[in-house]
Formats: sequence, C-alpha cells, structure tokens
Amino acid sequence: MATYFPSGKGLEADREWHIVNADGMPIGRLATEVAHLLMGKHKPTYTPFLDLGDHVIVINASKIVLKGNKSDDKLYRHHTGFPGGLKTTKARDLLTHRPERIVEAAVKGMLPKTKLGKAMSSKLKVYAGSEHPHGAQRPKALDPAARPKFRIAKETK
Repeated sequence: MATYFPSGKGLEADREWHIVNADGMPIGRLATEVAHLLMGKHKPTYTPFLDLGDHVIVINASKIVLKGNKSDDKLYRHHTGFPGGLKTTKARDLLTHRPERIVEAAVKGMLPKTKLGKAMSSKLKVYAGSEHPHGAQRPKALDPAARPKFRIAKETK
C-alpha cells in the first residue's frame, strides 16, 4: 500500500478560516498557536514543504499581554532604505500605535524563512479591534476547551 501524498493541486478547497481572540493572551502563546494553524500542522495531511495551512484572523490585537519588561526592553527595527535609515521603536509605543505589527512580527518569526513562509504569512489577517471584514468566509471561532494552549493562556490572566 502506498503512502498518501498531497499533490498540491485542488488544495484551496481544504482551507478553513479560523478566528482567534487575542484579548488577554501572552504574545508568545498566541503566536505559536497561530503559526501552527498557518503551517497546517493540525491536519493529518501536513507536509513540511507544501502550504496546506488555513487562514487565520486575529482580533483584539491591541489587548495582547507583554509579560515582564518586554514593553520597555523589546525593540522593533526597520530600515527605510536610505543611508542611516535604521528606525527603532519600543514595544510599548508600537502597542499603542500599531498593535497589528507586534502580532505579525511574532507569528512571522515562527514561520519558515523561505518563499513558503511568505505564502503562509499572507494568510494571516490581524486587526486591532474586534471588527473584521471577513464575515463572508464564515470563520470558525477556536474553542478554548478544544485547544489546550488557549485554555492555559486564558487561565494565566
């Protein structure tokens, strides 16, 4: 009997949409679970070199929790492209102005650093508030009882 191997064709029909509420969750725990869903590791057809993951919507990104001194010590850097154009922002300032970027950076750091990782990160949608424009896709809310990582994160408030 041959081992089942996903061909990569027609896999769009297998993708689901998940919605994750980031209210009160530590950023690391949120990012690991979201990266797990984006890579497709929760599916029996998981293949490391194919993009078989689902779409993920993260809401309430402005309500994430930074434990310890991360709000003052953690720095986010980007380069403008001009000489001497390295810009640095503290996590506390980024959380007040652009909280979506913190979640995107944390999840992106847990994905592969290849073209495949870019394709996976394009399926991530992050919103600072509780509103999102993806109602037509009928996203499934993740049940805290069914996902042990989420249950642990909610209890540590």
